[in-house]
Amino acid sequence: MIQNGFTYITVLIFSSALLVNIPRILQGSAAKRFFQFIPPVVLIYIGLMTLCTSGFWDLQATASTYSALKNPLLYSMLFLMLLRCDLRKIFRLGPKMLIGFAAASLSIGLGFLICYFFLHDHLGSNSWEALGALCGSWMGGSGNMLAIQAALDIDESVMAYTLVIDTICGTFYIMFLLWVIGFADHFNRWVNADTNAIDAVGLSLEAESKSNKSPLLWQNIIFLLGLGLLVADLSQYAGTYISTLAPFFDKATWTVLIITLVGSLLAMTPAGKIKGTEEISTVLLYIVIALIASRADLSNMGNTFMWIIAGFLILIFHILIMLVFARIFHLDIFTCAVASLANIGGTATAPILAGSYNSSLVPVGIIMALLGYIIGTGGGLLVAELIHLIG
Repeated sequence: MIQNGFTYITVLIFSSALLVNIPRILQGSAAKRFFQFIPPVVLIYIGLMTLCTSGFWDLQATASTYSALKNPLLYSMLFLMLLRCDLRKIFRLGPKMLIGFAAASLSIGLGFLICYFFLHDHLGSNSWEALGALCGSWMGGSGNMLAIQAALDIDESVMAYTLVIDTICGTFYIMFLLWVIGFADHFNRWVNADTNAIDAVGLSLEAESKSNKSPLLWQNIIFLLGLGLLVADLSQYAGTYISTLAPFFDKATWTVLIITLVGSLLAMTPAGKIKGTEEISTVLLYIVIALIASRADLSNMGNTFMWIIAGFLILIFHILIMLVFARIFHLDIFTCAVASLANIGGTATAPILAGSYNSSLVPVGIIMALLGYIIGTGGGLLVAELIHLIG
């Protein structure tokens, strides 16, 4: 069992490197069809999650290494992705993204109500509290969940179920959303979605990238990497300070807001034209995904099987209701998936999913996730009270 932090990171990065190169090594037609629907990012999730569950490293001994690296690398990745994003093009996406976000939030709340109606006899008398806290997390983020815990005075033993569902079901749901990227064309045709705005953003940036004939220099790579880490570090300090002055957002949220602002502004300067942002941010993306997957220990299910079933049922109801909204409002798969993960995964994962479609769309994931923080606490408390009435 690995207990050394450096060895732990070495295994994560080298394992990710092997997994992302499998599609390049296996070139047969069957392999190409397989990797069309199981992209490298999902391979990393499955591979690292399997190693974690099998006890390949000590979660407690490596926790400090994980905590020290995960957020700084995530923030650096977001900044470098944002450097390629011209918000003037993003705004062309229009109001459909807000419709998608509202549909995602509503369907999550309905999913909790429907699930509790069928399973409340199997979940215990105080399950409405745990589900209300989880709903706050899945509409907003961890801060919303903790706010609901304080508001309802939820016992830690009850909150344990919330954390288990959030970790296990959330992990599989992220994998699912990354997997459905391969079905984008089929889904968009089924709902008759107009993807012209999103496609135009991607094509415009692709054209700009091709027109940039400057070589990829190692000096640029080290400059961009250093700049990304510096901005991430300074933003964390600023986020901590501002959160004490304006506590309606926690320090993590303020940090993301600062990085979003700085990255978006610099993207409209010559800094946004420096070649290498895509390559470095992609490497960081895979490392961050590996880090997240490395903490997904599925061996702790214990006696929480029914709670896990409830979590997956909520997600299934959410998906089914989202499909109805997508059909009615002609929402494309990017809008549906990112709106969904903006609620359930928050600022840590929604930008990753958005960047998996097109790195130019990262700001959309961030903005939608921040909307979740605004409605998460109120939405979770409302759902908790409605669930309590059912029980």
